[in-house]
Amino acid sequence: MEEIRTNFGRSMYEEYERFIDKFGARPSGTEVLENAIDHMINLTKHNGLNDVTTEELEVPHWVRVHESAKMLQPQAKNIAILGFGTSVSTPPQGITAEAIVINSFDELEKTDRKSIEGKIVVFDAHYISYGETVVYRSQGASKAAKKGAIATLVRSITPFSIYSLHTGAQDYENNVTKIPTAAITLEDADLMRRLQNRGETIVLHINMNSTFDMKKSRNTLVDLKGKLYPEKQVIVSGHIDSWDVGQGAMDDGGGMMISWFVPIVLNILKLNPKRTIRAILWTAEEPGLIGAQEYLKKHMHELDNINFIMESDEGTFKPLGLDVAGSPKARCIVKEVLKQFAPINKITNSGYPGSDIVLFVEKGLPGASLLNENERYFWYHHSEGDTLNVQNMKDVVDCAAFWAAFSYVIADLSVDIPRQ
Repeated sequence: MEEIRTNFGRSMYEEYERFIDKFGARPSGTEVLENAIDHMINLTKHNGLNDVTTEELEVPHWVRVHESAKMLQPQAKNIAILGFGTSVSTPPQGITAEAIVINSFDELEKTDRKSIEGKIVVFDAHYISYGETVVYRSQGASKAAKKGAIATLVRSITPFSIYSLHTGAQDYENNVTKIPTAAITLEDADLMRRLQNRGETIVLHINMNSTFDMKKSRNTLVDLKGKLYPEKQVIVSGHIDSWDVGQGAMDDGGGMMISWFVPIVLNILKLNPKRTIRAILWTAEEPGLIGAQEYLKKHMHELDNINFIMESDEGTFKPLGLDVAGSPKARCIVKEVLKQFAPINKITNSGYPGSDIVLFVEKGLPGASLLNENERYFWYHHSEGDTLNVQNMKDVVDCAAFWAAFSYVIADLSVDIPRQ
């Protein structure tokens, strides 16, 4: 691990910097994403590993064209908004309507339909955890539409704000009217709550324009063949796409790069483990794990050969250990291996390790995500703040060295990791 860190870490980080600065945001379905994929293919071959392939699939291509909002009553104020992925547009002239502030789905259900109908619902649920609070972004539009709302604005899913906006994917329910939906800042959500509590009538004007179609993209597979059991795999992964704000440096440029680095550096060091190490650069994770879903369908018959699956998609800050899913025996083996990496040897079992690999864990495969010191991850998540400035070279290099060394040990074990 120390050799990987000291001899190769800086050059890996420089490639990471170049990648982020060259391509920036890489939304699903865009030309810049496909150019970024080509870049990683060429970079792989340039570093001496030619076993790189791609698998084509169709992905969503949603583009925000114009977004604006203004409070008309009880005061004139511009309101910053950031549309959620696949949101429909407003009519060309926009929407002007009274707003009602709702703090939970329970409150929405208890509120009389006449109080919601024809209004803009402003969800101001405060951040508890990402998993608990993100439902207002992903489900809020359809739940409000069922009660007759004509648009929704959602308090950004973040615990901290300097008037910052956070986008993300949302899902429309079948047979429910699709209404425009967007993020607002914590500050504006709190303002509207205070105004409503004082009995003020809030009137907003929203104008949103976007386009949607389907495009071709690719999952990228980089293999370092195992010397004894090449058919068996240890998968390391991260997604190469991002939202259209910021640079996608943290989500998930860092995780993608350290996963790509694993077979590259082991090949350079001529360290071939018993099993194949496959790095997967998932495409179209942000609009709904599209790349991972298609990979699972295509490789369903090979699941028995996946010994362990890993993903880094919650930042590449100071590494702490792993969040592990699997049988008690699997977690026990990982715990023993991690003893060799102290102090990077913390082990947790959240039940939700990563995003893309959850699809595989649900099939009974053992897996793990990178556990790192990411307390501020959701400060920058899906926002203009997701840039290289939130990353630190030493932390990213330490993550890369740990990720590569741990992957090698798991792929070289004398026994397979037991399943559920």
